[in-house]
Amino acid sequence: MSKTIIITGTSSGIGFVLAEYFGKKGHKVYGLSRKHTESKHFTSIPTDVTDNAAVQNAIAEVLKTETRIDVLINNAGMGMVGAVEDSSKEDILKLFNLNLVGAVQMMSAVMPKMRENKFGQIINVSSIGSEMGLPFRGFYSASKSALDKVTEAMRYEVYPWNVNVCSLHLGDIKTNIAENRVRTKVSEPYKNVFDKVYALMNSHVGDGTEPLEVAEYIDALLNKTQWKAHYYFGKFGQKIGVPLKWILPQGTYENLMKKYNKLA
Repeated sequence: MSKTIIITGTSSGIGFVLAEYFGKKGHKVYGLSRKHTESKHFTSIPTDVTDNAAVQNAIAEVLKTETRIDVLINNAGMGMVGAVEDSSKEDILKLFNLNLVGAVQMMSAVMPKMRENKFGQIINVSSIGSEMGLPFRGFYSASKSALDKVTEAMRYEVYPWNVNVCSLHLGDIKTNIAENRVRTKVSEPYKNVFDKVYALMNSHVGDGTEPLEVAEYIDALLNKTQWKAHYYFGKFGQKIGVPLKWILPQGTYENLMKKYNKLA
């Protein structure tokens, strides 16, 4: 059955691949990103998701032609790297404004129509890194972790209307995210170790999973009637970090993370 699907962050990377994939499968797809994106498989609506008026206008535009909003995939987001000590208030707020507030504004905008139709599926694209504080990515981990907790809370609030919400925690995906990360000032005490971690970080992205595999995973998820709160998708070496954090003593886990990130 054809669904009406809204996806944010569709100008490139995972979002563009998702929008094309679902459009080719016959769904009515609307891609929201700051710049217009040419595609014959989905309708692009230029939208800054951090601007609530722009979000409301975009949803109103969709509802001019659609009677339903079946799926929202909150994919828009940004990365940020640098030491906690060096991060400015402005950098932190900009990150949370997109990764958390933007996603919340999108959910708030689609909920009235989902409630009216007594059906909806919302996927908040998170990160395996939201489950642990990653070195030199502390605020990125924190922003995605905050979105996870909002997702958990919202599941209780919207289930009476048959609306499913989940966090999809991704490992490294082969995209151009490395080019688009915010890189904060790195002060002298951290420079040598940061350079090592940053090079490793970018190599992991280069060796990451193909975005098309994410699309296929989400497609299967949309066919499920009941969702768990959290799904994890990525290479085994990254996914295993989550249960290990639950079961290992903190010191042991930190030593493993230091080795994985070439800090020890």
